[in-house]
Amino acid sequence: MTFNFSEYENELLFVPLGGSNEIGMNLNLYRYKGKWIMIDLGIGFADAHLPGVDILLPDITFIQKYKKDLVGLVLTHAHEDHLGAVPYLWEELGCQIYATQFASAILKAKLAEEGLNPKMKIHEMKSGDKIKLAPFELEMIPLTHSIPEMQAIALRTDKGVVMHTGDWKLDPTPLVGPASDEATLKKYGDEGVLAMVCDSTNVFVDGESGSEEGVRDSLYEIIAGCKQRVIVTTFASNIARLESIIHAGLKAGRHIAIAGRSLRRVTTAAKESGYLQDIPPFINERDIPDIAKNDILVICTGCQGEPLAALSKVARNEHPNIRLSAGDTVIFSSRKIPGNEGKVAFTYNALTRRGIEIITAKRTHVHVSGHPARGELTRMYQLVRPKIAIPTHGEARHIHEHAKLARSLQVPETVEARNGSVVLLAEGRALEVGTVHSGYIAVDGNSLIPADSGILKTRRKIRDDGCIVVSVVIDKNNELLGNPKISAPGCLDANDDKELINALRDDIADVVARISKKDTHEKISEHIRTAIRKLTKAELGKKPVIDVHLIKV
Repeated sequence: MTFNFSEYENELLFVPLGGSNEIGMNLNLYRYKGKWIMIDLGIGFADAHLPGVDILLPDITFIQKYKKDLVGLVLTHAHEDHLGAVPYLWEELGCQIYATQFASAILKAKLAEEGLNPKMKIHEMKSGDKIKLAPFELEMIPLTHSIPEMQAIALRTDKGVVMHTGDWKLDPTPLVGPASDEATLKKYGDEGVLAMVCDSTNVFVDGESGSEEGVRDSLYEIIAGCKQRVIVTTFASNIARLESIIHAGLKAGRHIAIAGRSLRRVTTAAKESGYLQDIPPFINERDIPDIAKNDILVICTGCQGEPLAALSKVARNEHPNIRLSAGDTVIFSSRKIPGNEGKVAFTYNALTRRGIEIITAKRTHVHVSGHPARGELTRMYQLVRPKIAIPTHGEARHIHEHAKLARSLQVPETVEARNGSVVLLAEGRALEVGTVHSGYIAVDGNSLIPADSGILKTRRKIRDDGCIVVSVVIDKNNELLGNPKISAPGCLDANDDKELINALRDDIADVVARISKKDTHEKISEHIRTAIRKLTKAELGKKPVIDVHLIKV
């Protein structure tokens, strides 16, 4: 897949490599006059299609070829789906990084934790800062979100201005950080905006996303009414929500403890950046058992059912310091990320079986989204008034619905980009003019492998159908020496399936008896594999992975 960029040397192009097929894993590129700028480099979460994999990264093979022309990576904010891939992929790019103080603190903490990238140069910026990365000029515009210092990027070129919103909402009472700078957005709209690349997450949600202030009040009422131990779980990076939980707990007369590595990292970074300043020290996790149940509130990681997170260990009764009993309460101040429903349900059920009360956003007002609903999207378009709408941060259905909304708001042109699209940003002729390579990289333990790797295909096959490993010893005349050794984990039970295992041995013996002395090692192995495949298909209706070890002595 090739695209001739030289034909568009003096045109402004937009190329998403992540976040335009899914919610998360954001990586957006702009090209002008032979130079590139990257906005965000985030992770996504794997589902059951990739067994053994928790994290996905965007495939950066395409932009690696142009890294000498990459003038910088600008991070809109500190959420994992916008900066989480930097520790894994930055060394393949080597570019300068630009981020606010809080995003920089989070990134540095992640790097220090892993002992990575000491040479990385991070330039810290403030809201309203303007920087020139020729041929681009950028201005940081503060918007409200579920994390401090979310910045839209006004990307200026002599072809026009692109408003790259990142994640946002219009919260009049955000509690942490300033409200969205609608005046600057309107100023750009009055000046004229060529294109807006905008968040599509909640395009199917009518009205407004809701204010953090209402969540804080609701959390206080719930916590104050609890008679025993209370755990609240939320996204570790949601500083506004953490502050709401802390203040609600303190108002209800409880001491506050936190449990989970990412919570400790985020709260430390927040305090270093000037947030969470007016709260008393957290109770040490080891001291939780010594405090009366009605005097403690614990904030835990694990709102997405992550197996190694603190709440998951609590649900399995495996946490070294936190024990729950019937009558205790767990509040999920979060939403389920698509793909995590099964893991979250497992946590719900494990807690419920032990008599623990569960409160979720479906039941009461304990969560608001950090993304714009249709009312806020409408307001954003009224302020910015772009000539071209490029919906992003969504699956195909979100992007399509967002494009329909933009057209209903009189935006002249819309382009429904997908990962790998090359989009021409030109008034009156905006369209996809080509494609480049895109894809996903799986974080598999300590390794990075393509998400379509044969390793993962085989792992899925073993998970679904099991495997059969056969060791066969023959002599120089291709005659069998002893019974074949068969093991079949995930496919056959050594005790319950003795009859079928013996039938497999008989079939292997028949195959060996029929082979010619001239048959090659590979041909004999394939004959054995075919015999096993036929029998297991007939008896089990399965197609296990079959591995034949043929030993000739």
